[in-house]
Amino acid sequence: MSYKLSERTLDTLPRLLEGIATTEQWQAKRSRIQAQWLQLLGTPPAAEECPPDYDIVMEERGDGCLRRDIRYQTADGDHVTATLLLPDSCLTGKKRHPAVLALHPTAEEGRLDTAAPSGRENRRYGLELAARGYVVLAPDSITCGSRIYPGSEAFQTAPFYEEYPEWTAVGKMLQDHMRAVDLLSSLPEVDGGRIGAIGHSLGGYNGWFLAGMDRRIKAVASSCGFSMFTGDPDPNRWGQRDWFSHLPALTDSIREDRIPFEWHEIAALAAPTPLWMWSGLGDTIFPNWPAIGAGMNDLASVYELLGREGAYEFWMGHGGHDFPVKARSLAYDFLDEHLKQGMSD
Repeated sequence: MSYKLSERTLDTLPRLLEGIATTEQWQAKRSRIQAQWLQLLGTPPAAEECPPDYDIVMEERGDGCLRRDIRYQTADGDHVTATLLLPDSCLTGKKRHPAVLALHPTAEEGRLDTAAPSGRENRRYGLELAARGYVVLAPDSITCGSRIYPGSEAFQTAPFYEEYPEWTAVGKMLQDHMRAVDLLSSLPEVDGGRIGAIGHSLGGYNGWFLAGMDRRIKAVASSCGFSMFTGDPDPNRWGQRDWFSHLPALTDSIREDRIPFEWHEIAALAAPTPLWMWSGLGDTIFPNWPAIGAGMNDLASVYELLGREGAYEFWMGHGGHDFPVKARSLAYDFLDEHLKQGMSD
């Protein structure tokens, strides 16, 4: 696949089900999209064998949960610092709980923005989900929080690419997140069949990226984490930049007026995993809301083909780049529906 960026309009958006009438035909197309996506993500180093365990850095009780700051190893020999929130109900019984990977937005403080009382207003979704009875794991992504490279500022990926020129920051984040799912799945307090992901902005698109790669993710809620190349005033936000470079090879593609995919094609890799998406009409980061709406509307057709209409929701409101209370309430209800349904008290 390849599209001329200069010719992208709402009327010429690639349709996910163009020429497709059966689930078998869709799966064949999905395989082609996934192969191209994996190629763009780059080549990771050889994986190391390491058990899904962790070291406790700090532990405290409060606000209805046990909070642990932990550290664990990744498949490429790196280490992640994360916050693990265990509701008090985990400590008083043997029942396994649903779990959520809380992925932080573009915040220098990383995980603390979502999983600590010091987090910003409308960003403490990790704490809020722990209060709803979820085991929550909130890891620092590369270049944020405890993982800022020595001598660099937050979001500087240059040191990463010096070490891994054939890999990408997105590929690294996804491998780290899959490692986090390994850890969650191993916890005695967690029902391994009820693990979801939630995130805003950077964390939002990491959530549906992850769902497209790892079927252990059973539901995703993404706030302001979706855009389209079509109508984007800064399509190179995804390519090579002076700070956080997601997928550097995209820069050459954009300069040559070709893009290998539209973003709703990558989002479609998550189907039929339950997916909840939120965008704001006043979002100045992702301002191309007409194309975002068109892409999200087309994504619904894939869920319909797969017989999972109820597993997909897209909401757009009159907000900015934010995760307001009403949106979070909808997101939490969606996660409850798909991760708690059928559980006994």
